[in-house]
Amino acid sequence: MKKIYSLSIVLLVMQFVSAQKAPFYESYTWDSAPKYEVADEEQSENMMALKDQTITEFYFAEKGNLTEFYLEHKVLWLNSDDKIEEYNKIYLPYSSASELVVNKARVINKDGSVIELDESKILTAEDEETKRKYKFFAFEGIEKGSFIEYYYVVRRYPNYKGKRLLLQDEYKKKNVSFDLYSPGNLVFKFKSYNNLPEVAYDTLSDKKLHWQLKLDELESLEDEEISAYNAYRQQLVYKLDRNLANNTNDIASYGNVAQNLYEYYYQENSKKTQKALDKFLKETKAAEQKDEAAKVRKLEFFIKNNVFLSKASGDNLSNIDNVIAERVANETGLIKLYIGLLRTMNIQHEMVFTTDRREVRFDQEFEANNFLNDFLLYFPKSKAFMSPSEPGSRFGFPPPQFTDNYGLFIKEITVGDFKSAVAKIKYIDPVGAEDTFDTMVVDVAFEEDNLTKSIIKFDRSFNGYYAMYMQPFMNLINDEDKEEMIEGMAKSIHEEIEITDKKIVDDNPELFGVKPLQFIIDFTSEAFVEKAGRKYLFKVGELIGQQMQLYQEKERKLPVEGEFNRSYFRTINVQIPEGYRIANLDDLNIDNVYSKDGKELLSFKSFYELQNGILKITADEHYRINLIETALYEEYRKVINSAADFNKITLVLEPAVSK
Repeated sequence: MKKIYSLSIVLLVMQFVSAQKAPFYESYTWDSAPKYEVADEEQSENMMALKDQTITEFYFAEKGNLTEFYLEHKVLWLNSDDKIEEYNKIYLPYSSASELVVNKARVINKDGSVIELDESKILTAEDEETKRKYKFFAFEGIEKGSFIEYYYVVRRYPNYKGKRLLLQDEYKKKNVSFDLYSPGNLVFKFKSYNNLPEVAYDTLSDKKLHWQLKLDELESLEDEEISAYNAYRQQLVYKLDRNLANNTNDIASYGNVAQNLYEYYYQENSKKTQKALDKFLKETKAAEQKDEAAKVRKLEFFIKNNVFLSKASGDNLSNIDNVIAERVANETGLIKLYIGLLRTMNIQHEMVFTTDRREVRFDQEFEANNFLNDFLLYFPKSKAFMSPSEPGSRFGFPPPQFTDNYGLFIKEITVGDFKSAVAKIKYIDPVGAEDTFDTMVVDVAFEEDNLTKSIIKFDRSFNGYYAMYMQPFMNLINDEDKEEMIEGMAKSIHEEIEITDKKIVDDNPELFGVKPLQFIIDFTSEAFVEKAGRKYLFKVGELIGQQMQLYQEKERKLPVEGEFNRSYFRTINVQIPEGYRIANLDDLNIDNVYSKDGKELLSFKSFYELQNGILKITADEHYRINLIETALYEEYRKVINSAADFNKITLVLEPAVSK
């Protein structure tokens, strides 16, 4: 019965194959006598697209194998030297798994002359690091105001379980279109984002299914500072949803994905493999630690210091036995290694698949594989995430761009002897601002006989993401480089300093996430005080280092997308010279806060206390949300600029009693 059913499906597919028309690209061409014009009111633009066409066709080729033909056709008007420099090379999506079946390019100058590129101008190069080969058009003869036109067709392995297409760019586009063709049995599904119109089904198409989107014009979107630009560009995602030949629905279903991933990563290990895992685990000393968090930290520290991550593919790099023996793995091999070791220690964990929210936000409703790009492990008991393959990340502090976003959580379940997986979309909470902080304590005194000379004890400590770029790697830094690091830390405040003493505290890499990394530096300087007659001008704000300042000349279009939540704690203790007072203490009072539902989300507060000749200044700053909507941009800018305003504060020391 099963054989008869399989045969009927094959016969049905072959019916679709025999009924197909030729692939679209075989009859596609460009105008033999191109005439492109730019309106007078658009002559001030740096560049513009007069055509932006994308066509993809899924096609049953030889022996009924599904293949994909992908076409891109663009006409770009280049009206500045910078844009000519930027677009004189156009890279093609070529790889060893694809075939470039059509490639044409030409330059149309202002006088109407046409320079068509021959095969010698379609070049192949190789990336030195990855050894990946790529092709590109090398345009010549472009003048200011010229048009470049190119189109290519790539035959490739079909990508049908989730593909994203970015349509909006930093330049205006006209005549924008997207078409997708498929055999009569393959039904696709589409979703548009950021106010892009929806893709429509062409009811008049014969023998092929056809969906299309056509726009006369697409406005430009400018990339703005601290924004997730690509995530907010108008774009669409498409996927194969149904196969009418075998009545299969929800082809890109996360339920199916979860089960396939579980079966791949949670295979029962052979006795040989388990013995190798046991031996490797003993070497890590992870099982000897007292609690789950300590176990995972120890395991991660050992693996990231002893197993080399390769970008290459190959079965040997994903096979646990080879990974343990050779200490080299690709991402798949690392994930298998971690899962094998965690299961050996009976540590409950879940696989998580998500996106880089700066590029695209995970869609809770439209299930497609393009939202499953990035991998994390989640530990329910610790409520913490870990990235196996990001060498700069550590337990509890996953790459921040993978947090504050939804993800697909895949959890192993056991019922008796039966094991399987369940999948659920959940939110990946960001690490709180209280766990990522930069703390600064500065004690300031002045030389008795020369008040322009400051004697400073500078104590600065980093925790969380601020420490993650340094502390986990301190064992790899030699003493000379550590000296340079300390000097750089001090001179980030001011170049004109003289260090008298210095030390680093808790620089053991295994203390990351347990204790902050601390720098204690004593130095003197004459850069912070200037004499003005009988008064002294003390540039106290400069002690916190130069601060970012946001200027806004244009109306903000995009939301702010912060990297991670964070806090700054700053205390400056100033020993006021005997016989002097500070005339402008009120300049230290800054209070800018944005609150929602009674909770302070963005804040900068500075204030002072004066007691027994010691001026204690507090300047704390908190960012407890990453995403700030455009309507709140001024609130965010006000807080950011408050730190810059503090940085400019100069206190006036004057004689306490006038003579």
